[in-house]
Amino acid sequence: MLFLLSSSSTSPLLSLCRKLPIKTLTSKTLWHLYFTMSTNLKTHAFAGNTLRSTTPKPESPFSPISALETLKSRLSDNTLLPSSPNFKVLPFRKGRPLATSTGDSPPVWHLGWFNLGEFKGFLASSEFQLTENSLVYLGSRSEDDVVYWAVDVSEDSSLVPQFGAKHFCFVELRTLMVATDWTDERATIDLAIAGHARALLEWHNISRFCGHCGEKTVPMEAGRRKECSNVLCKKRIYPRVDPVVIMLVIDRENDRALLSKQSRFVPRMWSCLAGFIEPGESLEEAVRRETWEETGVEVGEVIYHSSQPWPVGQNSMPCQLMVGFFAYAKSLEINVDKDELEDAQWHSREDVKKALTSAEYIKAQRTAAAKVERMCKGVEKGQNLSTDFNVESGELAPMFVPGPFAIAHHLISSWVNNQVPLNGAETQLKQPAGALSNL
Repeated sequence: MLFLLSSSSTSPLLSLCRKLPIKTLTSKTLWHLYFTMSTNLKTHAFAGNTLRSTTPKPESPFSPISALETLKSRLSDNTLLPSSPNFKVLPFRKGRPLATSTGDSPPVWHLGWFNLGEFKGFLASSEFQLTENSLVYLGSRSEDDVVYWAVDVSEDSSLVPQFGAKHFCFVELRTLMVATDWTDERATIDLAIAGHARALLEWHNISRFCGHCGEKTVPMEAGRRKECSNVLCKKRIYPRVDPVVIMLVIDRENDRALLSKQSRFVPRMWSCLAGFIEPGESLEEAVRRETWEETGVEVGEVIYHSSQPWPVGQNSMPCQLMVGFFAYAKSLEINVDKDELEDAQWHSREDVKKALTSAEYIKAQRTAAAKVERMCKGVEKGQNLSTDFNVESGELAPMFVPGPFAIAHHLISSWVNNQVPLNGAETQLKQPAGALSNL
């Protein structure tokens, strides 16, 4: 889900609340639970990938180049030298990572890692050909003596029932995002690793041919970049990142925020405005242009908040970078572009505070976690994100905003809790006690 919690920060109250039914928790308890988690979070969802924390030197056995040479040897004869690190592989199918679920209550999901030798044996009866070019280097943990890889097995559907027999299943990354327990450090790290892996594999799928000459491309540096196979071209191609501005527009009195809804949103959800950056445009210019184009509201000052990798967009853009801002409106009249938005309205601070419905987020998390468990047991086949965040039980709030796994949530909650610079009087966000300065 959203951020990483150190294990020492998980209070007895959090542990107890994880096990209690939602209907038994009072509003006061839910708000305490939500605030405690929010103020101890370290980084946005999909950030905080521990496999990317350091880049080993080329001579290290954990570096991409050295690990690739070892991989070639192990694929040919399966020999593990005493000095070689262990290799673990994470399979993907159609952008979905392999996952499994514990029998805990509530259930907890984990990624479906295989040791390389075990994975080769698993593929023995399939038609999938495992080569060094099909595996993508994700990173390493030298302290664990492990190098991690990802592989796309989409071409062989026969593997699905084989994994299913071992209670593994391929799960939509968005479903895992919603299903992630905020207090589970391992799950939040797993989510960041899965996001990075999905972004790399999807980029490989859409960059099979050179955009300059049209010839096929080949993986280089253990899949961290590609190169045109045409000896007269040899164009280098690097993983694609698409920057997006996302902004909470605030009125001049700092009393209301401009929120929008789209037809693709789940019912009752409102969020921040957002849009892609155009060539030759600064981030601040993109904020002003997108706000004007979508709502007709003119924006003046723009203030940076934080950024978040977002590898769950459409496949043609395998990894978006969400760059978050507060933007101060110079006008109030709204003229909605119906081609872009279903609606846009000014909302009071009190109404937006009510929309931060912690009970809905916890219900959604538990519902999605239970869904992952049923899928891994073969009980449930469908994956519908809308149902993950549309839990029709109990009294529902008239509106809610995206959950804590999204940067929009933190832009909105920062404003609700008066942690926003007032018209440029301050240049840094005020952080609540216990929160880290990067948010």
